Amino acid sequence: MTTCSNSSSRNVAIDLGDRSYDIRIGHGLLSDPLSFESLPSSTAAMVVTNETVAPLYLDALKRSIARRHKYVHAVVLPDGEAFKTWESLNLIFDALLKHGCDRKTMLYALGGGVVGDMTGFAAACYMRGVPFVQVPTTLLAQVDSSVGGKTAINHPLGKNMIGAFYQPLRVVCDLSTLNTLPQRELSAGLAEVIKYGPIHDMAFLHWIELNMDKLLTLDADALAHAVQRSCEIKAQVVGQDEREAGLRAILNFGHTFGHAIEAGMGYGAWLHGEAVGAGMVMAAILSERLGMVDKAFVQRLRQVIDSARLPVKGAVIDANANALRYLELMRLDKKSESGDIRFVLIDGPGKAQVRAAPDDVVMSVINDCCAA
Repeated sequence: MTTCSNSSSRNVAIDLGDRSYDIRIGHGLLSDPLSFESLPSSTAAMVVTNETVAPLYLDALKRSIARRHKYVHAVVLPDGEAFKTWESLNLIFDALLKHGCDRKTMLYALGGGVVGDMTGFAAACYMRGVPFVQVPTTLLAQVDSSVGGKTAINHPLGKNMIGAFYQPLRVVCDLSTLNTLPQRELSAGLAEVIKYGPIHDMAFLHWIELNMDKLLTLDADALAHAVQRSCEIKAQVVGQDEREAGLRAILNFGHTFGHAIEAGMGYGAWLHGEAVGAGMVMAAILSERLGMVDKAFVQRLRQVIDSARLPVKGAVIDANANALRYLELMRLDKKSESGDIRFVLIDGPGKAQVRAAPDDVVMSVINDCCAA
């Protein structure tokens, strides 16, 4: 459900019973203490951010939450997917213990998906669980990773393989932070916006096609609608399947191929959204070869991904045995069962299902879709 809390912001509710919370979307929210109203007060708070975001927004967030906490500490992590590790996670724990933080300490995740995932995981683990708030500053985090309570770090063999389901108390999406986002990061975020169309809402995909130029130029109204609609769809899915027992897996459209690219190329070589963009094309082609969609649908999806300035071809991650290396990495995907790789495939426009596919068909897609 979506409501407007005032003239400049709107709320999307995540309905999870006693763990329900709202996503606040608007401009200037990070600097507004009212964005954090009704959250629990505590003696201490810890803001987790990174070295890129801290100079831009850390002081503003500290001022906004100062009335809620006697002490506001911060830990600044190195920036990038390559640092989504145990070592970085321990920097958070080190800071919490150094400052004598207790079970009522509030954590604030200020940054993109890496910061959000690690802060949530730290919150789930520290003293067996402390509260946290997501303050995402990238488009990808605002429309996907900050919403739904999936927290994790990476393992060299697989992305997000070590983590927990742990819900925040609130998500505050300040659209103004997107003005400082590099173009490459903006495009990466658009991959996670685009995915909601093929799996759930073709009218939204049509809207994206018509408004891609506005999104790429940070048009305020277009961004607000894209973030709101993406969060509405994710809220609906998460509300039905919080722990990914079935339906929620469709949100991983393109991610099975994409995660293999990220792990195979080395974390950070491709941005997550770039890998998902290429992965969606590969998953659509696999769907077409299994008779689930037609070539026109594949071409339409390829065109919208390309218009977002995203890759439409996968990476060569092994010059000698590329398809076999993809299969090896994809068997580590969390959707796999008994060694069978399960893909999110498009079962007609606007519908998705999770199913296995013959290895020879998958390998043919990889061979045809990867750039030299």
